Amino acid sequence: MNNAVNDGGGAGVWSATGFRPGTKAGTKAGAGAGPGGGSPAGTPGGADGDTGDGEIWSGCWVAERLGVELVGDEGLGELLGLALRRNPKRAHLLVSHVLGKHIPQSPAVVYGYGFALGLRVRDLLGEDEARRAVVLGYAETATGLGHSVADGVGLAPCLHSTRRPVDGVARAGGFEESHSHATSHLLLPENPGLLAGDGPLVLVDDEFSTGNTVLNTIRDLHERYPRDRYVIVALVDMRSAADLGRLDDFAREIGARVDLVTAASGTVRLPEGVLEKGQELVARYETATEGTGATESAEAQGAPGRPALRVELGWPAGTPDGGRHGFTPEHRVRLEGALPAMAGRIAEALPSDARRGRVLVLGFEELMYAPLRLGVALEKLTDAEVRYSTTTRSPVLAVDDPGYAIRTRLVFPAHDNPADGPGERYAYNVAGAGFDAVVAVVDSTADTPELHAPDGLLARLSAHTPSVLLAVVPSYAPARPSTAPPHESSTERPSMLPEPLRGPDFSSYAPDEVGWLLQDLSDTKLEAPTEEREEAIQSGGAHYAESLPVEYQPSDAYQELFHNALAVSATRIAQAVGVVTETVLAERSPRPVLVSLARAGTPVGVLMRRWARHRHGVDLPHYAVSIVRGRGIDANALRWLAAHHDPADIVFVDGWTGKGAITRELAQAVEEFEASDGITGFDPEIAVLADPGSCVRTYGTREDFLIPSACLNSTVSGLISRTVLRADLVGEHDYHGAKFYRELAAADVSGAFLDAVSDRFDAVDEAVDALVKELLSTDRSPTWEGWAAVERISEEHGIHDVNLVKPGVGETTRVLLRRVPWKILARAGAGADLDHVRLLAEQRGVPVEEVAELPYTCVGLIHPKYTRGATGADGRAVTV
Repeated sequence: MNNAVNDGGGAGVWSATGFRPGTKAGTKAGAGAGPGGGSPAGTPGGADGDTGDGEIWSGCWVAERLGVELVGDEGLGELLGLALRRNPKRAHLLVSHVLGKHIPQSPAVVYGYGFALGLRVRDLLGEDEARRAVVLGYAETATGLGHSVADGVGLAPCLHSTRRPVDGVARAGGFEESHSHATSHLLLPENPGLLAGDGPLVLVDDEFSTGNTVLNTIRDLHERYPRDRYVIVALVDMRSAADLGRLDDFAREIGARVDLVTAASGTVRLPEGVLEKGQELVARYETATEGTGATESAEAQGAPGRPALRVELGWPAGTPDGGRHGFTPEHRVRLEGALPAMAGRIAEALPSDARRGRVLVLGFEELMYAPLRLGVALEKLTDAEVRYSTTTRSPVLAVDDPGYAIRTRLVFPAHDNPADGPGERYAYNVAGAGFDAVVAVVDSTADTPELHAPDGLLARLSAHTPSVLLAVVPSYAPARPSTAPPHESSTERPSMLPEPLRGPDFSSYAPDEVGWLLQDLSDTKLEAPTEEREEAIQSGGAHYAESLPVEYQPSDAYQELFHNALAVSATRIAQAVGVVTETVLAERSPRPVLVSLARAGTPVGVLMRRWARHRHGVDLPHYAVSIVRGRGIDANALRWLAAHHDPADIVFVDGWTGKGAITRELAQAVEEFEASDGITGFDPEIAVLADPGSCVRTYGTREDFLIPSACLNSTVSGLISRTVLRADLVGEHDYHGAKFYRELAAADVSGAFLDAVSDRFDAVDEAVDALVKELLSTDRSPTWEGWAAVERISEEHGIHDVNLVKPGVGETTRVLLRRVPWKILARAGAGADLDHVRLLAEQRGVPVEEVAELPYTCVGLIHPKYTRGATGADGRAVTV
């Protein structure tokens, strides 16, 4: 075993008489300090963690009465105090000042300690190994610490053990914590592969004392998923001299390397008979303090104040509330993007005096990370003195004495319907701490009548603060939970659908702009010249989605045309974006989940998401999925969406309508999906930027004008190809595929297109309001005028197949870029909207015919030479 050694800080003894410098016996394993080096920023003490040099150590009350001594680093007493627990196995409790469990502390300090430890783990492992690592935190105390360490590691997913069973989710492991009041830990990852890899496993706990819990964990997991390396992380290493060699022996036994990383180290000297003496003290003081300012029971509480004010956080949909089922770096990115707005909503709900006063963000048992991050964001946003702590199952004696770590205790009934039945829960050092407001953060499982009852947590809090706010984080529901019996290994569970792909690993879009429910086929050769593709489809009945056209590389003249068109049309596009987004918010859902039909719909979905943030301050989830004519929408993508969101909130998004083929395709596909999977609620109506074909009722405009994103392919769509569906590449349980053209980065204008339109949002606010008001009072029922026009054109030009007629500017552009065009019909006097069409037609030798009576600005006709190979309604060859 390789121990990381702390070689600084000095050593000594913390006792009833104060700190005595000296040399600690035994070898020191683990090292370092919190952020800033030595003692933590805002060093703790009392009920809220603010103390200076020379003040009473918060462990001297216990030390004096039990003869307990804390031996170790000079700063150890600033990290830890002592209390007495109601526990038949251990009398004393080490109370951390920087954990955020029992003692309210600055959330930045709490988060900073875990993050700094994570940085040290990353340095220890190196970036390659850190990328392969998994971080495991311990419930309930170290769930937030484990998350914070994972954030410091930066590249590793996080999981924490739990004492809350979840119906249908099989155990991937478990272990016992022998000294705890609640001993059984469960491991319930959504992705069974999370623990099955061979990368380093980083185990995080608040203290490392006997090592029994860690050894139990490693022993259980190593039998199932053996690996070469483990890293143990703790705020403090408190092993006795007798325990110091156990990890070395254990590491040799299992044949793995074990490293230890801690912020400080020491041990507790316990005299003979300390357990019995401690139990006697607890019994005596429990009776003496019941109903006093130190301990308030359910029968002896202050009068409740005003009811709690509920704050709607706007939690990012699909983001887990914590690591109970796994939390990935992608989840962290999503949460990071949403935190400022969520903290802003809390700040707005605070009374004005609280915004400059003292505010406590109070988490709930295992739910430590989410409220911690909200606290950090709130601390940055306001002038308030923000503190953070959480409720707990752990029963601890409260004594109102400056030399004791737990000054006050609130008692209230459990409010999350725990599997082990009803019982008391506790909030320490909250009563009497002078908070101007308390923000209670719970998950939706715990938002029960018991929480709001006269003796519940909210009522208890309201007796001690003028203002109580309630913020509820949605409890995460794992996708497709396993039905395997509990005794079966997690490797036997059905495979889980992967999380969406995000930039910069897949696409040039920012990771919060869109998640791609696709599989990456970037390393697969799929391109063929346009004519060859048409001939292959003709000769073999191949489907158009089984290959890709060669990406069109625009000339300098064409690129200049794109930028000129964007400059001219950006305001008109911004207006259409605002109109369609406001219509969706008004008629479909106040919190829609945008699902773009890749790839033309993706830039539109990103712009709609940006509008919602610009106008309403909300971050809407946005995904891109594949739909293939003749084969429908990606059913696995729908399954993932249904597992993470309410299908009723899903709004499908596309760029524009032509004759309405995809509109009909989606309606049929959703109907078939509901029949096959029994999942209902998806609304197949598409929201589009432009609806010249009058095929939908949710649109930004019905004008057929140039949307510059139609001028290009991947270079205006995040460098992503059109989607691919081929049996040898896409299995039954796979998403459809696509390629990421990283090599085209120099020509990428995806961001430029989005920014040019977004920059016009302010300018169109008033126009959008007027248009939306008018549209909402208008009959917008689809007339399918476009389909009728296409049928007429097909007959007039002797084509006799509507699938070879591509109406509208966007569809005509696609014909010129991807297919073998025959001719272009242009409305007389169409003007600049067709400049790019004329240029492409000239480059390909395609005639442009002006037509006086044309319902669209232009129509593209596919060449009759390839009629048998042109793709029809089923995506295959069309016969004449």
